[in-house]
Amino acid sequence: MLNFRNTNVLFITLLCLLIGIHIYTGLPVYVYPVLIFVYSLIIFYGCVSISSGFFIRIACAANTGKKEIAISFDDGPAADHTTQILEVLKENNTPAAFFCIGSRISGNENILKQMDAEGHIIGNHSYSHHFWFDMFSSKRMLNDLKMGDAIIHDVINRRPHLFRPPYGVTNPNLKKAIVAGNYIPVGWSVRSMDTVIKDEKKLLKKIIKGIKPGAVFLFHDTCKITMAVLPAFIKEVKAKGFNIIRLDKMLNLKPYA
Repeated sequence: MLNFRNTNVLFITLLCLLIGIHIYTGLPVYVYPVLIFVYSLIIFYGCVSISSGFFIRIACAANTGKKEIAISFDDGPAADHTTQILEVLKENNTPAAFFCIGSRISGNENILKQMDAEGHIIGNHSYSHHFWFDMFSSKRMLNDLKMGDAIIHDVINRRPHLFRPPYGVTNPNLKKAIVAGNYIPVGWSVRSMDTVIKDEKKLLKKIIKGIKPGAVFLFHDTCKITMAVLPAFIKEVKAKGFNIIRLDKMLNLKPYA
């Protein structure tokens, strides 16, 4: 399996080999920039592909033949859309996971309490979700995650064990923060693209295609379109004979520390 460690070993070995060949037989100078470019592409892929487990193993789906899926929501709580989504979930007796941004909890504490009271799980999606979060040092990342933990704990008296990286991006610094904070990183196998797709029919068609055993769906409870298509999606899931299981149960993970 391709990961950060064996990629580095491979490219260091190739570099040493090329240097040796260069010394004894000569090589075009452009060979070295090409090697660096290829290495950079692989690292970039590892950073942006959350399911690759390139830097750290991340739970993105369940290895099961059972007709069950899990749904999750990022970036809330949002005063309008989150409450409407919670109402849809309650009406359809559907459990979900909410990966919340800590800075958005202030003023929305009742929404967080409602999530908890209605049987959903709450995960850490960082406190700041800063645009440059991926450029933070591991220490600053960990402090950010702990701030998210603290405000969630203050509201529901539970400390999240599950963490979803902002933007789904991972790197060596984030791995250090995850390990140091003893978090369980969680990703997804089906990205709804509800932040991009503006047509309800197109969005519904896309997510329905992703209904497969063990799939983890990523939605955002900050998007109006998500709330609009959610009832039809749940209905289609059930029509296909699938059950919607709470994420921690389907992936067999401990949701709180």
